[in-house]
Amino acid sequence: MFSLKLHNTLGNIKEEFIPINKKHIKIYACGPTVYNYAHIGNARMAVVCDLLVRILKTLYPKVTYVSNITDIDDKIINASLEKKIPIEKLTKKFEKIYNEDMSALGVSKPDIQPRATEHINEMIHLIETLIKNNSAYVKDYHVLFDVLSYPQYGQLSGRIKEEQVAGSRIEVASYKKNPGDFVLWKPSTENQPGWESPWGRGRPGWHIECSAMSEKTLSLPFDIHGGGLDLTFPHHENEIAQTCGAHKFENPKEYARYWVHNGFVTIDGEKMSKSIGNIFLVHDLINTFPGETLRYALLSSHYRQPLNWNNALIKQSQKTLDRIYRILKENEKIKYDQNIPFDDNVLEALTDDLNSVKALSEINKLAEKLSKSEKTEKILYKSKLLSSGRLIGILKNKPNIWLNYNTTNDNINMNEINKLIEKRDEARNKKDFTTADEIRNILYNMNIEIEDTKDGTKWRKK
Repeated sequence: MFSLKLHNTLGNIKEEFIPINKKHIKIYACGPTVYNYAHIGNARMAVVCDLLVRILKTLYPKVTYVSNITDIDDKIINASLEKKIPIEKLTKKFEKIYNEDMSALGVSKPDIQPRATEHINEMIHLIETLIKNNSAYVKDYHVLFDVLSYPQYGQLSGRIKEEQVAGSRIEVASYKKNPGDFVLWKPSTENQPGWESPWGRGRPGWHIECSAMSEKTLSLPFDIHGGGLDLTFPHHENEIAQTCGAHKFENPKEYARYWVHNGFVTIDGEKMSKSIGNIFLVHDLINTFPGETLRYALLSSHYRQPLNWNNALIKQSQKTLDRIYRILKENEKIKYDQNIPFDDNVLEALTDDLNSVKALSEINKLAEKLSKSEKTEKILYKSKLLSSGRLIGILKNKPNIWLNYNTTNDNINMNEINKLIEKRDEARNKKDFTTADEIRNILYNMNIEIEDTKDGTKWRKK
């Protein structure tokens, strides 16, 4: 039995994962704010959490994965006004696109995907409890959390009070008792969406929604809370404070036991920024590259480390997958025995704090073994390769389709291609390599690549 080890941000230590109930693992991750297309940084969080859920489902009989949809937010309101699209239409559109784009990366939809607007009552109830417990106060139609009411505030991020204020990026408004206090509820104008509450018509702050939805869907405590490193403070810090303040918990682990955060994505070493114009949208990338290639690239660096995203990384990932699929193509007549599980070395790597770098290395070793093994061993290695690849979310395509072998469209004449290949084979048999090279160039200009194998010449679209 493999033991899962995870780096817990709460305590900043890698430790053995000990579930609350080993018969049912519960995990929550902060999902997208749906007003625009997801960028590659958003995708990294989704892919990392998807990998974690895959491992948990391998080790435990039942796993419930919840990831929310933020469909009420000032950014959404501004985008709605700018694009002159009703908020509900805007959010439903980009929620659908987000799920489709993540699916292209091999990310399974969460078991539960709650929307913030469908949990306003739960948020109001949570805020009322915080006020009753003297953890929150009302001022100028706003409700704010009093950070001084929770002595453990800052324990997740390790920030001292001065750093908390500097890193919060929250306006130090006149209605705050302390600069670090954050909004739980704020008033809405006539032109802004709002709900009736004990404090007047308004809408929730961002942080309260995840506290309300995680408790509603998973109950407390739950096992793992995931998200990007940028959410550690203030969002996740505030989640802990809200939930613990409402339930009078002293220990943050009474909310969630383990906190898993993935590192940032940089673009050629620079932070993604609209002003620089270096934001890569998943919706655009999947129109250029296979989703499996993008997934491989996202997992090519350990999830806790920064990932430098560039064309070289994508091309290398594509080249590696092409090589593995060619080996599978060469061994397509070898049976795949689904009863043969993934390789132990792959799972061992993944259970060591999701070491996808080592896991991918082991998958490449399996491909080499399949390529070089005797016929009697090929079933074993092919089965382990495919089972291991599918565990990590790759190698799900058929080699012919992935490699575009012998596939065509209305603009390509298959008969012409086959005749040219026959002529080239004849030239090669006569050792007329000049003619053979000329035919290769003709095919290349037709966007056809050829490959000489022991089973004959194979061709594919470029």
